[in-house]
Amino acid sequence: MELLQNGPIDGPVFLFAHGAGADMNSEFMSQVAEAWAKKGIRVVRFNFPYMIKREEDGKRRPPDRAPKLLAAYEAVIKQLNCPLVIGGKSMGGRMSSLLLAENALRVEGDRLPILGSACLGFPFHAPKKDPKDRLNHLKELNETLLIVQGTRDALGNQEEVNGYINDERLNASIQLSWLEDGDHDLKPRRASGFSHQQHIDSAIDQVAEFIFELQCTKNI
Repeated sequence: MELLQNGPIDGPVFLFAHGAGADMNSEFMSQVAEAWAKKGIRVVRFNFPYMIKREEDGKRRPPDRAPKLLAAYEAVIKQLNCPLVIGGKSMGGRMSSLLLAENALRVEGDRLPILGSACLGFPFHAPKKDPKDRLNHLKELNETLLIVQGTRDALGNQEEVNGYINDERLNASIQLSWLEDGDHDLKPRRASGFSHQQHIDSAIDQVAEFIFELQCTKNI
């Protein structure tokens, strides 16, 4: 599997996975990766199997099912073979949280060297749908997870997510950072007084701080 890397080879490693519709080379993925690299973070990107096939023949495909996505994610972690933070945009972030939760259940010798997970625009539910089983792994999660989310994200706005916490469908220890009036791509409306770039920059800064704090906490 081809990996795309930005940043210093000796910096803390952040494995950042793409969302359902855009690959690792999308404008957003490239922008945030380059910004983290400038802050001293080694950012690694990769394409999930269905996206690799799309690049080969140009045909659009739906994402693979979760087991295949998780297997691809784990294969990259094993290839890198070092302590790292994982995360992603939308679907990529959800897969990172599933892997984070699953990894915590493994016996010590079989665990992957995951320090935590950082997600941008988390898909708590499909558009206008109930979360169903999407929240199950987040209910008992005790691992370190940061989610940066727009307050009007159609896949989980602030009111909905606060309701999940109040109903104990989400662990209250999950670090939630809200960007005012941001949508699923963190983009606010002009009337909000914020710009899209301001929200992207805020997300970049928060994730970078999260990664460096984990590195220090874990003595890496």
